[in-house]
Amino acid sequence: MILALLQFLVDSVWLAAALIMIMIGAGFVAIIARFLFDRLRGARDPEPAVLAEDELPHVLLQIPVFNEAEVTEQALRCVAELDWPKDRLHIQLLDDSTDETPQRAEAVAIELRAKGVDIHHVRRADRSGFKAGACAEGLKLFDAPYVAMLDADFRPPADWLRRTVPLLVNDDRAGFVQSRCEFSNYRCEFSNYRKNWLTRAQGLVQDGHFLVEQRTRALAGWLFQFNGTGGIWRRATIDAVGGWSDYSLCEDLDLTVRAALGGWHGVFVSEPPIPGQVPEGLRDYRRQQRRWSNGFVQVAQKTVLPLWNAPWSLTRRVAAIVLIVHQIFFPTAAIGLIALLLGVILRGSLMPYLPVLELILAETLVVVLGFTLLPYLALKRGGLGDYVKTMASVPPLMIYLAFSNGAKILQTMRGRKSTFKRTPKTEHAPSAPTQIQEAE
Repeated sequence: MILALLQFLVDSVWLAAALIMIMIGAGFVAIIARFLFDRLRGARDPEPAVLAEDELPHVLLQIPVFNEAEVTEQALRCVAELDWPKDRLHIQLLDDSTDETPQRAEAVAIELRAKGVDIHHVRRADRSGFKAGACAEGLKLFDAPYVAMLDADFRPPADWLRRTVPLLVNDDRAGFVQSRCEFSNYRCEFSNYRKNWLTRAQGLVQDGHFLVEQRTRALAGWLFQFNGTGGIWRRATIDAVGGWSDYSLCEDLDLTVRAALGGWHGVFVSEPPIPGQVPEGLRDYRRQQRRWSNGFVQVAQKTVLPLWNAPWSLTRRVAAIVLIVHQIFFPTAAIGLIALLLGVILRGSLMPYLPVLELILAETLVVVLGFTLLPYLALKRGGLGDYVKTMASVPPLMIYLAFSNGAKILQTMRGRKSTFKRTPKTEHAPSAPTQIQEAE
């Protein structure tokens, strides 16, 4: 009797977890199908507009930093080369550092100011609100109508603002523009800089995120997120939806959702891509992913009901909710795998679980290939042999995250607060950006 009850409980947990994973997978399959549809119909990003020189607006460029001296110095030198009138580009270094970063950054700022670059070095007494708090503080000090944002390790090309800001100027309801990001320590033919299996795996996943998910969602008119870097906000949008909020570690996603609910939309541009970095060690990668997962859960808890009640089509509402709840995959996968193992032990056979397990594995294969092979080919990342070796590391990496971060996500769902832990960054060698090979 007890054994039968235990078997029933284990099977119930396994089935519930399997259904959740299947539903999350179905959402990603839908995105892949839409991506292929867009490729076949030749869908393209919005055409870049050109503004007359006297029509170029004032732009505030915010760079939030914390204890990252070397990349901060190079970030300032990079943005100083942006092709924008110097009297209309106002650079804010939002520096909450407690090490030597302020002194080193100020030395570079003084040097660049002497060349006519408008740089403001903003220091706070404490890190309250972390990145959201720093960005909100910076907005109090300047009223430019457009606010560009870059993390310290991102290196935009000189024409970045010329290619993106006009899209906001010409579309009154566009709340932000998000550029595609690339990663200089991902494998590429331009540089061997510190690449390893982890950065290659992340590169595959991030290419899928930007080129398949972000771009597809934008072209379909679905909710897609501002990524916290490589983008430009309309100041009026930020003000209209209540400004930055620091209740979540994903303040960028929170602002994106509130903007969408307020009637604003985002614009995604694939060119030019902006090179940044991915974590090079497993510990730093785990911390980064944990921060993002916990932040998504915090946003989901607050916005699922408003999104469901939004005056949108059913497809758009479901697509939005799938975006903000998909991180539940990690604890669900961990629980499901444990339940499956216990069930096999209790039954002495895998056969009863095979039909559902085969469906999950087939769906997983479709998602992994769709989110990695398609952008790999479109961006001409390399040969198929290299792809297969790298792709094979992605599912085990996701399982690792399921067990390493799943418990923390469940704790966040129960109200546990998390602190922001910075991902270490080192200055990277520049690499030539890749361009999308558009369907003919």
